[in-house]
Amino acid sequence: MRIVKSMNFDAAHFLDHDPDARPYARLHGHSFVMEVEIEGDPAPETGWVVDFGDVAEALQELHDALDHRLLNEVEGLERPTLENICLWAAARLKLKFPGLRQVRISRPSNGETCIHDITH
Repeated sequence: MRIVKSMNFDAAHFLDHDPDARPYARLHGHSFVMEVEIEGDPAPETGWVVDFGDVAEALQELHDALDHRLLNEVEGLERPTLENICLWAAARLKLKFPGLRQVRISRPSNGETCIHDITH
């Protein structure tokens, strides 16, 4: 069984490593959606895979680190591609949720999503 929780954040970034100097090399912002999936069997005593409140607290910590920030200045996100944001979030969430199976980062206004499937 998998449970899913999401959160939104707004942040700025630039990707100056592009050799073609495309527009995203300039400072710009996005609205992002982060969605996490945690897998497991419901605990007999609670009926939960994990407590959604615990997931919400963990996502709030990530929100506080990312929302209304320049992502290039966040430690570990010096090159803040969707792929790197997925990896960054997964590394932090995996410490709290061993059943973490997927992190999705989307920019809905661009129709872009990165999906990181966590394997063991």
